[in-house]
Formats: sequence, structure tokens, C-alpha cells
Amino acid sequence: MNPVQITDTQPADWVYVSEGGASIVFSYRGRKDPRFDGRVLRLRKTNVLGSGVTPSCDIDGEEPDDPMISFQNDIISQLVPQSFLPELDAVLLDSSWLHALERLHNGDRPLERRMKDEIDKGRRKGVLATDLIGGEDTIAVEIKPKWGFLPKAHHLSEETVAIKTSTCRFCMHMFLRSEEGEFLSEYCPMDLYSQDEARVKKAVQNLWTGWAKSNGSLNNLRIFASGKMVKPAHDSYGHLVDLLAGGEPLTSRTDPKDAFISLLVSMLLSSRVLEVISTLQRMLDALDIEGLSKLHLEKAKSGLTSIITDPTYDDWRDFVASYRTGYCTWDHANPDPANTNCYLIAYLLSATFKDCSIILRIKQGNHSSHSVSIIDLDQKPINRLGKWEELDRVIVQRYRSASQQKRCIDQYLL
Repeated sequence: MNPVQITDTQPADWVYVSEGGASIVFSYRGRKDPRFDGRVLRLRKTNVLGSGVTPSCDIDGEEPDDPMISFQNDIISQLVPQSFLPELDAVLLDSSWLHALERLHNGDRPLERRMKDEIDKGRRKGVLATDLIGGEDTIAVEIKPKWGFLPKAHHLSEETVAIKTSTCRFCMHMFLRSEEGEFLSEYCPMDLYSQDEARVKKAVQNLWTGWAKSNGSLNNLRIFASGKMVKPAHDSYGHLVDLLAGGEPLTSRTDPKDAFISLLVSMLLSSRVLEVISTLQRMLDALDIEGLSKLHLEKAKSGLTSIITDPTYDDWRDFVASYRTGYCTWDHANPDPANTNCYLIAYLLSATFKDCSIILRIKQGNHSSHSVSIIDLDQKPINRLGKWEELDRVIVQRYRSASQQKRCIDQYLL
């Protein structure tokens, strides 16, 4: 089926939803059209100096589909149940249409984002995805759960083993950020992933507290009501309260925080989504970045910073086939240097699942329509390995200076 044309809509038919480091999302609000109803438009960004990489065309002069589509359809879908994945389709773009969209909606974007990047208007193709946050009388909650495991001690150094096997990566990283002046969240991913009701409730409470205290600026929790992002100190908060109340009279409403936490805990405990993500994270990152670095040095006689060539698509396919057949039974405590490339790809894929988000969609008065999905499953570039290794070193080094060190409990290591 040929991709649809974005010019079959008007820029005013789309409303700004949110954005991350690589892409920006708009939701369709135009006249009824089965090609666009219930869809969002995901567009790649470039920095304001225009140094982003626009994909090269193939021999027929056609730009390939956004790699997000093929990566999900061919790689991610082999590891994650299809029920957790949104539909992704290519859409043909137009430069003048994108300029008009940007002029119309740039003021809706956070100032710090506008100063850094903009829509990549040189792209010829974008992505139409399932709209997971829109819809009247619908609450959508985006959680970025982050790392859901503690590493095993096999490949850790004497300097890092005690800290890394006691405190999770997220909590150590939050300490570093707080030392640099950022808000210190009490949220710990180990609680969210635990599948223990009391701990999951604690995690959601801490996510809400961080969201409220930061006025919605932390990216671990975003809340949408009827398709619009909610901020604690904004009129949109009142609409969220109305939806959480479920039509009850004002005088009989429970605290919106309590209603929110109760709803989310129930949904998380009844879904396998966090179990799927955590299992993939820990299996794919079997060596920790320290072990991966030592293994690569043993085979290639060079550090991770020397790796700049991304895996080919055949490499990705071969790895997924290996993961589904033999990888999980390998002796990861004593990795074979012949499997170094496989471990490199596995680590890249683990990074995708460490950085993904889940969307919990709640339709007021219709519990059967509740759903949970995983988004932001982009392929990570291999040239980040050296940066991740250095960041890991800095995080642990700085955490040693903490006056009180947290004890994070990995349920799967008990």
C-alpha cells in the first residue's frame, strides 16, 4: 500500500502533543478521515544550526521509510508481544507544509526545546502512529520506567561491584543530577518493576510527587487528559480531576492523587508490560558496560570509543534469531570473544528498552478499553558506547561521595 500524503490534511488539523530528543509528535484533530483518525504524526528533529542527518535516497531517488518503522516491525516485534506495540506507517511529507506546521505550532513547544532544535523540514517521510493519548474523556499516562535490574557481579571491578550491586543505575544517576542542581526524585525503578503491590504503589506515589513538585517538568511521568498535557499548576489539572472523579459529585470525590495512584497500580499489576521490559533489559545487558568493554578490548585490542560503524540490518536480524534460539543459554559469566559483536548489538538493544516509555490509556467509564503500550523503541547508534562507558564511570565515582547510599532491591535477585 502506498504511503498517504500529509498534504491531504492542513497544518491546522494537527495539534502539538509532546517531544523527546529525536522527534516531535502532533495529534490529528481534523475532519473525519479514516487515514488519519486516531493517529499521531511523528516527525524527526534537527538542531537549529541544521546539522542533523537527513537520510540519503536510494537508487530510485526515494527516501527510505523512517527506520523506526522497519526496526519495530522486523526486530522489536520478534521480542515484544504485538499487543504492546502501536501501529506505525509511513507518510509522505512536503517541505512547505512542514514550514507552515512549524510556524503555526512552534509557540506550543517548551522554550528550551525551541532554542535547541526544530522540525527537520528536509525529510520526505514521517511516521503515522496509533494515537495513544487522544480521545475525549480519556486519561493517558506516559511513564519512562528506566533501568529495571541490578547487574550481576561477574564483570564488575573491585571499585564498582559493591555500589552497582546495591544501588540501581537510575538512583545513582539522579544523585549526580541533583549534585548538578536538578530536582532529586525519590522514584526508584526497582519498586515499579517489583510486581509487589506495596512497592509499585510507592513507586507511583514518588512519580506523582516528582511530577507535582517539578510542575510536570520531569520526563519520567507525563499525564494527558482528553489529548492535552496536564500540568499541576494549570487549568488542565481541573479536567484531570474531573476525569479521575468519574462523574461523582464534587463533595464525594476522593483525593485526585489517591485515585490516580490506585488506578495506575491496578493497571500495572494486571499487565505483563514491565516484566517484559525488565527481562529484556537484563538479558540483553548480560555483561554490564564494564564487561562489554573488557570483552571488546580482548578481541579487538581497542576501546569502545573506537566503534563507529552501526550494525547492518542483516546483523540485527541475525542477532534476533540468535537471541530466540541460543543467546539466553550462553555462559555470560565467561563470554566467548567470538561472540563480541553479538554482545555489542545486545547492549544497543538493551539501551532501547532502558529508554523506552509505556503509555497507560484509561477511558472513563469503560474499563474494557484500558490499554498499555510501549513506545520510543528507536534503534540506538553504536558510537554512543564510549560515551555510555564514560558516563557509567562518572556516575559511580560521584555516587561514592553520597553521605547516604540507597539500597535498591531487585526482586529477581532475591
